[in-house]
Amino acid sequence: MPLHSHKPALRKAEAQSRVTNGKEVLPGVDGRSLIARRFRDVVDAVAADQGGADRLSEARLQLIRRFAASAVVAEQMEAQLALGHTIDVATHSTLTSTMVRVASRIGINRKAREVVPTLAEYLTRRDEREDGG
Repeated sequence: MPLHSHKPALRKAEAQSRVTNGKEVLPGVDGRSLIARRFRDVVDAVAADQGGADRLSEARLQLIRRFAASAVVAEQMEAQLALGHTIDVATHSTLTSTMVRVASRIGINRKAREVVPTLAEYLTRRDEREDGG
């Protein structure tokens, strides 16, 4: 018999964390900052590459968040380099290697999202075409 044979209870949205509800990017972080917006953009882009966040397991979403955090830090370092500042190349290399490992676990191949309409959508569109709309 499995250790957890029952289904987890569904909780109201109010009983979930603000991060889970999508109201915060990270706990206690103002999502309007440049870095927070970039983090969210990377998470969204990688999730879209994987077929959409709604189709991903929580574990995969967490890996995507770790990848996004590493990507943002790497971009910050690269911006400093482009401005003529010295960066720690060893740290940048380690960060890049970590990103490669995480990306390989996530999967870096873009996955097509199925865009086949539902039966109801198909019938509505067909009816609209037949009615001249």
